[in-house]
Amino acid sequence: MSFTRQLSEMSASELNDAIDDTNFPQAHILSRGRNNSVCSTSSTSGTSSLADRAQTSQPEETHPGTPAEDIVAPVVAVAGNQRPRLILKTNGSTPESDGHEKCTFHHDLELDHKPPTREALLPDMARSYRLLLGGLGENPDRQGLIKTPERAAKAMLYFTKGYDQSLEDVLNGAVFDEDHDEMVVVKDIEMFSMCEHHLVPFYGKVSIGYLPCNKILGLSKLARIVEIFSRRLQVQERLTKQIAVAVTQAVQPAGVAVVVEGVHMCMVMRGVQKINSKTVTSTMLGVFRDDPKTREEFLNLVNSK
Repeated sequence: MSFTRQLSEMSASELNDAIDDTNFPQAHILSRGRNNSVCSTSSTSGTSSLADRAQTSQPEETHPGTPAEDIVAPVVAVAGNQRPRLILKTNGSTPESDGHEKCTFHHDLELDHKPPTREALLPDMARSYRLLLGGLGENPDRQGLIKTPERAAKAMLYFTKGYDQSLEDVLNGAVFDEDHDEMVVVKDIEMFSMCEHHLVPFYGKVSIGYLPCNKILGLSKLARIVEIFSRRLQVQERLTKQIAVAVTQAVQPAGVAVVVEGVHMCMVMRGVQKINSKTVTSTMLGVFRDDPKTREEFLNLVNSK
């Protein structure tokens, strides 16, 4: 199971619980000056450094047969200015693990574990849409609806194409070593997604900021990360968290901030029918969570015209 697919299966609260945010430098020891990089893990005022904690921390003992849930691996000390990577708790398994026990498409150990191509699902999906049309009281055989089931199936595959994309494929090596430790912000990235509760669209814009630690990401890749997770059945809260975690995995920055502003058609077309309502969600990790000034700088940049 790939790390990206694991993210897609986590709720916003599960993602929040999975993040070991202590791996980010703490706000009270940070300085944004170039002579004292935001990526520094040195300690002051008697606070132990991340490297010191890495050397002294020991994994908890577990008894045979006891699942290793909620045990976070110790922080690994990194030489130079590089900060430790964000660690996710994965119920005792690593993101790279690819066991057979939960493989939906596994029938034979010697077979490839890839599911059938999504195009192979079109006939079954088209039949389902045909049944839906009949259930609505329509005649699926009338001229205007003859090809509608197939068109709708193809459209749904496009709306959810993020299931076919992984973070590694999208990044495609566009992570670069660069001596830059000032804030990078890409704002107003267009976003289209599908509400998993009603299967109707929600859309809006995403703003992403991060503080590099000697690594920067190709700017277009931030928009592509948004595409990976928005082109799935989603709730906005989880989408916001997934984008932030993915950026963290890509470049291991000192902090990540994501703000999503969305219009939900499930509120506009049905239910309360509030056509002017917008939903705003945010995720702040690392420096953006710990340092109010850094967070304020990001929000000012995002809200500026």
